[in-house]
Amino acid sequence: MEAIGYIRKSTKDQSHYSLEYQEKAIRQYCEHNEVELGAVYVDDGESSYTFDRPDYQALETFIKQQRGRIKYLIVLDHDRFSRNLPEALMKIEQLEKKHGLKVVATNESLDIDTSDPSVFMLRAFKYLIANQELFTIRRRAKMGIRQAQESGRYVNLAPYGYINAKEAGTKRGLLVVNETEAYVVKKIFRDYLSGVPAYIIHKSVKEMGFPLNGNDAITRVLRNCLYAGLVRVTANEKEPLRIVKGIHEAIVSEEQYWRAQEMLDDKRVEKPHIKDDFPLRGVLRSNCCGGHMTAGYSKGKKKYYLYYRCVKHSSVNISGTVLHKRYEELLQHLSFTKEQVTELIGYIKDELKKAVKVRAKEFEIKKEQLIIAQKKLDGLEDKVLNDIINGDTYKKGYKKFSIEIARLKSEVSDLSVDIKTKAQEQIKLIPKLMDIPELFNRASINQQHAILNRVFKQGLTFADGMFRTPSLNPVFHHNYQTINKKGLLEVEQPIGNNTQIPCCGEGGIRTHDTVIPYTDFPGLLIRPL
Repeated sequence: MEAIGYIRKSTKDQSHYSLEYQEKAIRQYCEHNEVELGAVYVDDGESSYTFDRPDYQALETFIKQQRGRIKYLIVLDHDRFSRNLPEALMKIEQLEKKHGLKVVATNESLDIDTSDPSVFMLRAFKYLIANQELFTIRRRAKMGIRQAQESGRYVNLAPYGYINAKEAGTKRGLLVVNETEAYVVKKIFRDYLSGVPAYIIHKSVKEMGFPLNGNDAITRVLRNCLYAGLVRVTANEKEPLRIVKGIHEAIVSEEQYWRAQEMLDDKRVEKPHIKDDFPLRGVLRSNCCGGHMTAGYSKGKKKYYLYYRCVKHSSVNISGTVLHKRYEELLQHLSFTKEQVTELIGYIKDELKKAVKVRAKEFEIKKEQLIIAQKKLDGLEDKVLNDIINGDTYKKGYKKFSIEIARLKSEVSDLSVDIKTKAQEQIKLIPKLMDIPELFNRASINQQHAILNRVFKQGLTFADGMFRTPSLNPVFHHNYQTINKKGLLEVEQPIGNNTQIPCCGEGGIRTHDTVIPYTDFPGLLIRPL
């Protein structure tokens, strides 16, 4: 065996030489020069810019194993060997010095003197032309991709929720919705916009077959504008990154997408995972310093005991058994009586009449603001095209106005809903307030915390067998006297005489009047459990 052949066809270099044609030319060259061809190595679809490609590495391994037996490496032309001028010349020199092997093209003589300066110059010129052609191909490919993106076409592998398909009657690619996966994507956006933590969303959708892993798996979905029917146009030297309308079907609305971006950009630290064993962790604060209290089990002589402990002062701890017992009693006494539920419903119906008139005025105001914001966004496009603003300013402005438009569209959509019908449906849920413990039993730990943070807006502390809070949500003033007499809760700020719903003592007996503003605790009505 005197020679081996090397053939390559990259999917990116647009060569018109097929692998079959290259192999045939190499075999004919060897037959003409009476050289024994031992093997032909194939690089099918690999880049010509680097030698760090699997098939070429296999070729070098074979050359090392057959050292001394191989004299020639035959290629159709030098651009099949490489399109990188410095890399190619260095590799040819290395093969000759290290393995005594000569790289020869089929248009060269087998006895060519590679040490001849004119041969070196000729080869260098060929590799220079190949190098220049590669750069031209790359530039052309980038222009083609950008042109496709500007027309709203996505040119890469389809993300989760879509499949790659061909447009009818053409060979051009098109994203088509995968309905099963799209349902999961919709759930991710819906849950995130509802305030569900990303780690809980991830756990939930993994059970539905969601394949992405990692702490940022949900964020990657939320950041992908394709799901809103948009396509990101890559920036170049002259034009900034842009987002345009895609030709594919959207899975979520633009309003949902931009609202998610606004929430993602609000860099608040996500709360740690909450265990069902510790329902007050994250709500309860230390009585000594006002800091957070953590929770865990401490090993005793015969079993483990649950304790809540101050994160700053480890000596300050509370028995979980005692705390949870008092907590359950407190929930029981927060429940509404039948009379209170009836009067609360009447109050809400009265307020609903006023709200209808207010919403009608707000609807017109928001519509006008939406028109103005859309004009600002359109004007931004004209400014960047006329070089009045640069790419960075355009990018920031586009995101700002897109978020504002999404917010206004969402508000206009909400204001256009018939709240009478919606309110009637939610009023049916109010009787659930008659049994707060049962409400909590049915709720997840995160839903429980959402309610507790609205009831005790400034947190809870616990000392001497009693809970304390700076202020209690007015919705729950109704049984405060009873709760206080039983030593369950002390409200540090005085409760004013400012509602229309009766505040009751033992047995539901009316004591003094208070107002329960409907808007002060919307969570129970707008986001029922």
